[in-house]
Amino acid sequence: MRSYRGLFRTPEFTPFFLTASVQVAASTVSGLAMATLVYSSTGSPLLAALAMFGPSLAQVVGAMTLLSAADRLPPRAATTGMALLFGVATAALAVPGLPVWAAFVILLGEGLVASLGGGVRYGLLNEILSRDGYLVGRSLLNMSVGGMQICGFAVGGVLVNGLTARGTLLVGAGLYFAAAAVARFGLGARPPRAAGRPSVGETRRTNALLWSVTARRYVYIGLWVPNGLIVGCESLYVAYAPHHAGLLFACSAAGMLLGDVVIGRFVSRRRRARLATPLGLLLAVPYLVFAVRPPLAIAVVAVASACIGYSASLVLQERLMALTPEELSGHALGLHTSGMLTMQGVGAAVAGGVAQWTSPATAMAVMAAVSVAVTVSLAPGLRSRPPVPGVGSPARES
Repeated sequence: MRSYRGLFRTPEFTPFFLTASVQVAASTVSGLAMATLVYSSTGSPLLAALAMFGPSLAQVVGAMTLLSAADRLPPRAATTGMALLFGVATAALAVPGLPVWAAFVILLGEGLVASLGGGVRYGLLNEILSRDGYLVGRSLLNMSVGGMQICGFAVGGVLVNGLTARGTLLVGAGLYFAAAAVARFGLGARPPRAAGRPSVGETRRTNALLWSVTARRYVYIGLWVPNGLIVGCESLYVAYAPHHAGLLFACSAAGMLLGDVVIGRFVSRRRRARLATPLGLLLAVPYLVFAVRPPLAIAVVAVASACIGYSASLVLQERLMALTPEELSGHALGLHTSGMLTMQGVGAAVAGGVAQWTSPATAMAVMAAVSVAVTVSLAPGLRSRPPVPGVGSPARES
């Protein structure tokens, strides 16, 4: 499947797409509101960064304990239930007088529940579409993420200024409830992809199996670490330019959208396979300009061009699916998402800590330099030919 139009002719894809898109809008609006609320209350770049990306740190706990449920829960029920929980939690964050520590407890709880989200969502996508259609479908979803983030950060900035941060959180909660309704009444009832009960032991065993092949390890590290380090840069937009953070976020989303369109729609699979490292470098190198604290116009160009490099994740996800048996696709994609979001939380924490001791601009340049070093070190392993899908010993690619 090579056409975006063809995706919407596939049964269930339209409600799936709408559910995912509305949830992205909800998390974007609420994340900006929460970061603004914490920064205005504390004046701390570290706490503002953690308010926006810190919940991702809880993903590592979920990835180690809950992830086996991604293939062992009915997808519609799991998708609906998680959206409802996020709506309730976001509404709770808007309660006046809520202490900062209590807000972080709620945010970490959201992160723990979200550790299942990627596995449930993208495992379902893999069921709705054929394997040949997965990358085009994921590309379109990433484009939706970019579009929703552009709109969400722009609208969120207006709402925060006009409606207050707490009022904006209530808007985010309403969007989560809308996503839950679309999932419940738009998606069909499907059985779990795998038999058996989810458990901590099963989660750890499957994680170990997925990690056991060298080619998959390189892919996972490539999906997690460079991405997380650059999200650390993004977590400092509020501290770097408090009055223009929405613009920087919108430009980063626009760059990501452009990269996903080009790589997912117009570049052949053979050429894509060679682009993981160049795109990873593009993701980091433009951020080095922040070492000299550039004016806003140059910062906008650097951010937009760098975020085209996020499309490296499309290349690596396609490689991951080629290395993974279908019955473990939800778990494998959930491990990718949980690890990526965990590293984003780590990146935000590290970047915020560096900014506390130096400045937001210096911290962004440091994170970018480390990302370049990691991408270069991974290049030899990502150039090797992957084995055929399987969990155990590697074999020649078909």
